[in-house]
Amino acid sequence: MKLIFKKEFNGDVEKLPSREVEGAVVFKEPESIQKLSIIGNTLGIIIIIAAIIPIMLNIGWRGILDSNWNILLGALLSVLVIPLHEILHAICFRETVEFHTYLKKGLCFVVGTESMTKARFVLMCLLPNIVFGVIPYALFFIFPDQVWLGIFGLLGLGAGAGDYINVFNALTQMPKGSLCFMSKNRSYWYIPKK
Repeated sequence: MKLIFKKEFNGDVEKLPSREVEGAVVFKEPESIQKLSIIGNTLGIIIIIAAIIPIMLNIGWRGILDSNWNILLGALLSVLVIPLHEILHAICFRETVEFHTYLKKGLCFVVGTESMTKARFVLMCLLPNIVFGVIPYALFFIFPDQVWLGIFGLLGLGAGAGDYINVFNALTQMPKGSLCFMSKNRSYWYIPKK
């Protein structure tokens, strides 16, 4: 895998890596990065709200209010790992992948045009969410005095909202035996020729 770090993305999807495959079908997904940003950020907020409820039930409001430094630490760590989140996506690629930031829309993303099986695409989408979301969130329930783990985990879960959309699309739209790839800001699937 060759990872290329790009300058701040300016919104011009024509500058993103692209590929054409005869017979490829575009995923039914938001057509623009702006729409994906709105849907993803809204879904992320819903996930965070849902994930904070078990934490509050576990330690109560008093536990949250008494954990100011824990909350700050969890929030700070969740911001610091954003580039690592994207690098975990990138390591699932075997070929060239580009890392982009689009801070004005609240996004960081990677784009690579190689073909992937449904299973590898799903793993690529979920890996950072497992590492920075599921694992620390679950560890909080084992070590409830470490509130920072819960905050870090729930923010990591929320940060994966766009990834969950991609997983849903792959699982519901890709036929058996198909491969998928990314081109510009869209994902496609196709049946490989034998």
